[in-house]
Parts: sequence; C-alpha cells; structure tokens
Amino acid sequence: MSRPSPKRKQPAPSLSAKTMAEVLLSSDLLETLPDAIVAVDHSGTIVQVNSQMQELFGYGRDELMGQKIEMLVPNRYRRQHQHHRKNFEEVPKTRRMGADLDLYGKRRNGSEFPVEISLSPVSTGKGTFVLSAIRDISDRKRIAEELRRANEELHQKTAEQLGEYRARLASIIDSSEDAILSKDLNGIITSWNRGAEHIYGYAPEEAIGKHISVLTPSDRTNEIPEILGKIGRGETVDHHESVRVTKDGRQLNVSISVSPLRDTTDKIVGASVIARDVTAQKRSEGQLRQAQKMEAIGRLAGGVAHDFNNILGIINACTEFLRDRIDPAAEPSVYVENIKKASERGRSLTKQLLAFSRTSAIQPRVLDLNERLRDISKLLRPLLGDDVEILVVPKSPSAVVEADPGQLDQIVVNLAVNARDAMPRGGKFILETGSVRFDEEFAYQHQAMAAGKYILLTVSDTGSGMDETTISRIFEPFFTTKETGKGTGLGLATVYGIVKQSAGHILVYSEPGQGTTFKIYLPSAEHKIGFGSGTEVETVRPKRRAATILLVEDDEIMRSLTRQLLQEHGYTVVEADDGKSALQWAESHPVPVDLLLTDVVMRRMSGPELVERLHASRPDLKVVYMSGYTGELIAEREMVKRGITLLEKPFTRTALLNTIHATLE
Repeated sequence: MSRPSPKRKQPAPSLSAKTMAEVLLSSDLLETLPDAIVAVDHSGTIVQVNSQMQELFGYGRDELMGQKIEMLVPNRYRRQHQHHRKNFEEVPKTRRMGADLDLYGKRRNGSEFPVEISLSPVSTGKGTFVLSAIRDISDRKRIAEELRRANEELHQKTAEQLGEYRARLASIIDSSEDAILSKDLNGIITSWNRGAEHIYGYAPEEAIGKHISVLTPSDRTNEIPEILGKIGRGETVDHHESVRVTKDGRQLNVSISVSPLRDTTDKIVGASVIARDVTAQKRSEGQLRQAQKMEAIGRLAGGVAHDFNNILGIINACTEFLRDRIDPAAEPSVYVENIKKASERGRSLTKQLLAFSRTSAIQPRVLDLNERLRDISKLLRPLLGDDVEILVVPKSPSAVVEADPGQLDQIVVNLAVNARDAMPRGGKFILETGSVRFDEEFAYQHQAMAAGKYILLTVSDTGSGMDETTISRIFEPFFTTKETGKGTGLGLATVYGIVKQSAGHILVYSEPGQGTTFKIYLPSAEHKIGFGSGTEVETVRPKRRAATILLVEDDEIMRSLTRQLLQEHGYTVVEADDGKSALQWAESHPVPVDLLLTDVVMRRMSGPELVERLHASRPDLKVVYMSGYTGELIAEREMVKRGITLLEKPFTRTALLNTIHATLE
C-alpha cells in the first residue's frame, strides 16, 4: 500500500535566486543583447554586466560588480539619480528614458557622454532587480546639433553663400545611418538620404515623388494621416515606434521622430522625418521577455505539480484502503479501479510538469548516446507504425554524455509522438548524432551557451512542418495544435525542461510542408571516461586564392554574421536576401562569381531553384548550401541532389571557412 506523499516544503530562497542568476541575469543571456546591459538590486548595487557595458564605460567587470550604479553617473546628477531610482522602485514598470531628458554617463577616464536608457524590472524571490539597457547617443546629438547650427547659419549667410551651406547640410544628413527624409503636407516624399536608402531599399530616384504610404503596412493606413494632421497643427512626433515595409517586402520595427518644416515666412510647408531601425533591439527585448515568461511558467508548473502530487498521494492511499475493504467481485470494486487508473494518469502528468520545471530528481550517468539510440529505436516501431521508416545515423564514433537514461528516452519518445502526428501518410523519422565544438566567438554570436565540445542529437521528420507562430510557442506547457482531447501540450515542454536540466540547448528548424528538425546540444562527457586526447583545436585550412562569393540568406542577422566571417578572411562578398534578389543581381552584373553560398529554404525562390537558374548562364559556378535541416532530411525531401556540399546550421567559423576553402580547391 502506498503512503501519502509528505507535505511539500517551500522551495528554498536560494533556488529562486540561483534560477534567476542562471537564466534572466546570466552573462550568457545578456551577451546576446546588442546594448550595454547592467543589472542592479533594490539598493542600486550592480549585480551583473555584459561586455558591451564594460567597453562603453571603460571599466573591467570586477571593478563594476558590487558598486553603486551612481559611479556611472556624473557627480552633479547623482543626487537626482538616487531620487529617480527610488521613484522607479515604488512604481516599477518598463520604460524608456532619454527622449525628453538630458541623461549622461561617466566613463572610467572621467569623460561624459549623452545616453538613452531603457529600464525593465525583473521580479525574483529576493526582490526586484532592474535591467538597464544603455545606448550612447553621441552621434545622434552631434547630428541634431550640427543640423541646428547649419540651419541658423543658413538664415545668417548671404545668398552667395547659400549653395555652400546647403551642400554642407546635405553632407551631414547623408552621413547619418538613420533614415532622414522630408515630405510635403500631402505626404509626397521630397528628399531622401543614404540612410533611408540603406534601411528601406529604395534609391532616391525611386522614392522621391512617391507618397510616404509606400513604406506603410496595409494594416496601418490611418497612421500617416494622423501624423500629417499633427504636423499641420505645428506639433511634433517624438520617438514614435511603428512598423515600416522595405522595397523587398520585409517589415521593420522603426522609431520615428517627425517635425514641421517651415518656409521663410514661418508657414508650415512639410515635415522632416528621422527614422531608426530598431528591429534587432525589439528581437532582443522579445528574447528577454520570452526567457522571463518561460522561467515564470516553470516555477508555476513546479509548484502546481508538487501540490497535485500531495493530492494524488491522498487519493492513492484512500483507494488502497477501499480495495482492501471491498469484495473484488462486488460492483463498487470497478469504481475503485477507475479511481486508481485516473490517479496514475494524474501522476504521469505531474512527472512531465516537474521535468519541464526542472525540479524533478534525476539520476544522471555517463553513457554513449549512439548505443542508447540503437536500443530505443527498437521500441519506436510500434509507436510510429509500419509506414514510417526509422533511420539511426551516428556521425561520430562515440557520443558520450552525462544524462539520465530515462529522460533521454523520454526526449526521443516525445519527439517521435509529435513526428507521428505530423506524418499521417507515413514518412521518415531520422535520429542523428555528431560532435561539435563551439569557440568563444561562436558562443557569443549565436547562442547563450558556453564555449566547448557538445554532442549533437538531431531528430528530424518528413512531416507537415510548422509556421513561425507555432514555433514561437511549442515549448510552452499546455500549448498544442492537436484537437481537443488528443494532446496535453506537455510533450515538447517536457523535452525543453529535460534539455535545460541537462545543461543543454535546443533549436528548432521547420517550414510548412518541409518537415521539422530539432537540434539538441548536450555537453560532451568524454573526458569523464578517458575518451579523446585532450583539448581539440580546430584549425582553418589555408585559403588557396582570392574569390568572390554570392551569399544568399533570408535571415538578416545570420547573413550579416556570415558576411563578416568571410570578409575578415579576405573574401569579396555580395549579399542577397533571397533567391529572386540574387538572380536579379547576377543578371544585371555580368562579373565573375567563384562560389554561391545559399540557404536551401527561402521565400519567393528556394536555393535549389536559384542554383538551377544560375547554372544556365554560369555552368562552372561552385555551390555550397546552408540549412538548419540535416543532410539526411534534405536528401530524403529531394530538396537538393545527393553529393552536394551542405553546411548545417548553426556552424562555426572554422566549419564555414574550411567548407568554402575545400569547395574552391
């Protein structure tokens, strides 16, 4: 007879603090954000910084930790800053400071510079911490001041000097990375700087003369008339956050400031607009909010599971007592058995919740993932059915990790269940293992994970795939796309919790109709059993010759990082954000291109279709594909021909350069 579970103890405060330090306030997470980030506690003491913070203020990390935040504020503002900090503590909420305030930071060498600050409160078991994102706006202030001075000088100079100062003003405007443009009161664009061309993609001759609504999404048609109405009344619009559309159809998050333009009689004749692309900043803020949400859900799930286990313990015990006191042949015994089965189902649910919240007990041991997968693959046949082919592809002779065997099995089974639902007419379920090493640069640029050696478990299917909206929520508990009664929504939440509990990381690649790939990175444990021969050092093969590379990638950040890695190694890089843009460039620029580096799945035109079109005019063009899908899955989908060079994302700098060098030989 089972006994009731003991009363659940309240989690120790240190667990909450540790969780927040490891997830929300971890240096790994903060390093992924583009701004200088500093975290302070309720007393204003610095508890965490990222490297951008150190670089901006000139202090080392050890010099900042444990100090008051006022050390970064000029002396004349410190008392006022303490007052603002206390007011924020009384009413904590996310806010941006600097649009209408003169805020300054103080570097280690004593120099001061203007800043804009975004504040975000983070509640923990030890109180509220404040995350501050600090941006140096010296360039913005400089351009604004130069514009003001140039305008003053324009009114003071004679007609003979007017042309010279107009040229100077145009030079200042064109030097800005922000989009600076003007329009009349009807919304017709009258000027367009290089920053606007870079951000929106339109050349000046394409934009000037068109209505400003060409940049506006269809769901924001009322925004332009409202802004023009304010300008007509002499009002200004400061740091208005909105969405704009580029020439190639991409949507950008922008921060817009609009001011009235007046003629010599002080009559309002139009508007000047300064727009800044804040898409990357918004993405980083979203990542932080998602991490906070997942952490909060995890704590809630863990608390509910523990309490529910206590209730189930009571039900279980009472059921056992009833079974001993009722004749097994009597009708009530059937109801007792139903109660028993229901409590067992409830216990299974709580185990999944505890796995997601990372509070369940585990029994890790050192094991070879290759061997484990061979064993569990035999159990997947009745689960997946005869119309699904199961492939186990060990790409590394050993894949030693330290993990709970039962939890590893649960990861594979949960992913297999989802794959089965995504392949109602059959398909392929592929399990692959490999070994990867991330250097410091890769870890900094790509993931909030430490540098080092990892064992990669890749789980793929040839099913229906998922869209971006679904992918953004798949790890949330109780989120499911299945019909009511056909899924609890805990399968992938459990996988996420197990991976994180094992100090690992999980990535998802999927497109509607193109299948799904989960990439799970677990720290290598070869050193614990004497495998390997010390620290592996990846080396870049020497480059044989200079070359021009056409890079085609629809993810802006991924494209920028790849271009930077190639250019730093001496390659000439031409960028395109999809296959159609790459084809248009190639047709209008009959210059030699040595190699095409392209993503496989893209909007408008896929990588394989681009290759086929380019080979018609450039038959000797060498090709390297990039994809978050594995080579096995791409080959099975016949996205590209077998034998083609494929670089699997995420890749290291060494893997990228060695692949490029080998292909160009």
